[in-house]
Amino acid sequence: MEHLKAFDDEVNAFLDNMFGPRDARVRGWLMLDSYLPTFCLTVVYLLSIWLGTKYMKDRPALSLRGVLTLYNLGITLLSAYMLAELILSSWEGGYNLQCQNLDSAGEADIRVAKVLWWYYFSKLVEFLDTIFFVLRKKTSQITFLHVYHHASMFNIWWCVLNWIPCGQSFFGPTLNSFIHILMYSYYGLSVFPSMHKYLWWKKYLTQAQLVQFLLTITHTLSAVVRPCGFPFGCLIFQSSYMLTLVILFLNFYVQALQTGGKGKGEQ
Repeated sequence: MEHLKAFDDEVNAFLDNMFGPRDARVRGWLMLDSYLPTFCLTVVYLLSIWLGTKYMKDRPALSLRGVLTLYNLGITLLSAYMLAELILSSWEGGYNLQCQNLDSAGEADIRVAKVLWWYYFSKLVEFLDTIFFVLRKKTSQITFLHVYHHASMFNIWWCVLNWIPCGQSFFGPTLNSFIHILMYSYYGLSVFPSMHKYLWWKKYLTQAQLVQFLLTITHTLSAVVRPCGFPFGCLIFQSSYMLTLVILFLNFYVQALQTGGKGKGEQ
């Protein structure tokens, strides 16, 4: 245990040296003080895909209809809560849509940070998307885009919560929470064949995701053009990361159109 503690201290000291002082307002919050839990859970996620696929290779696929219904309903409700709370808290703090710094809104900034912690935690819960694919033997759904998106978001949001847990960071999760309401309600209802004819929005999911990424890039770069004190390096990183998602999701959308999948969204 002493060796693990020493390693943990070294990792966190390295991150502190790289990114500077962490935001004191989130110290002590679950899973934030040390990077190791986030890193280890990501490794477990990747190993679960690899080992789970091997385990299920010669076994029948599981249905999981009841579990999927509850899971997708749960994510839909959590996304609705985060959307409403982010809108209300940013409104309360008088957030500037073009650029918002990290410390001018007082208690509203803390309220935003608390919602964004749930957003970070939801990225851990969403690892189950892939695990369910493994158990249902939907291996065609486990693409590079899918795994990259899930694994990277969980780790990136650990960094966001530690260094930029409010301010300009509110915008992407607000859009993403709305998209996830559409997405997870679709996935939850699609478990029932009788509901398929009512799910008219499925073909628009990937288009909505692409619009989300482009709006986030535009919002992020607006703070570069007219700065307000939000860290410049974070703005450039977010824009660059969102650009990789645009490229990967656009490729996914084009391939889905070519194969008749109508681009129904990447879970």
